[in-house]
Amino acid sequence: MKKIKTPVDIKSIESLDIGDQIEIYGEIFTGRDAALPQLVKELERGNKILDLEGSVIMHTAVSDAGIAPTSSNKEDIEENIPALAQNGVKIHLGKGKLKQETIKSLNKAKSVYVITPPVAALLSSKIFSKKIIAFPEEGMEALYQLEVNGIPGIVAAAHGNSIYDKNI
Repeated sequence: MKKIKTPVDIKSIESLDIGDQIEIYGEIFTGRDAALPQLVKELERGNKILDLEGSVIMHTAVSDAGIAPTSSNKEDIEENIPALAQNGVKIHLGKGKLKQETIKSLNKAKSVYVITPPVAALLSSKIFSKKIIAFPEEGMEALYQLEVNGIPGIVAAAHGNSIYDKNI
């Protein structure tokens, strides 16, 4: 099990291979269908509403019931992954297979995609604090900042390769 601390540096990303089991420690952001497109629009306008360099974004909503990943290959999520990676996001945390063009854009930005089990109780037990940092009108789909201790995952796309396209 590899331990990854945020902010994530390039050396950590370069050390990851598809199939590696990791745990993430530190501050991560969350967002899904409602918040991620808005975040990308703000970035395209030149509004850096938060520092994404070396960050982790988990594709999830946040509620009192907990967190669990949503499908990262939903159009409103996957189409924003390349822009977020270009703006400094190093780890995209979710579930599901991504398109090859998305994997290539991750590779170009020296970013990776990590899948995590959809087990809300386990993931929620790893959260130590949470706060809304953007788009509060979206409710549980707002952009949150979480302080986490050991969010588990498996590297699913790294260096232009995908676990879904390999026989491991």
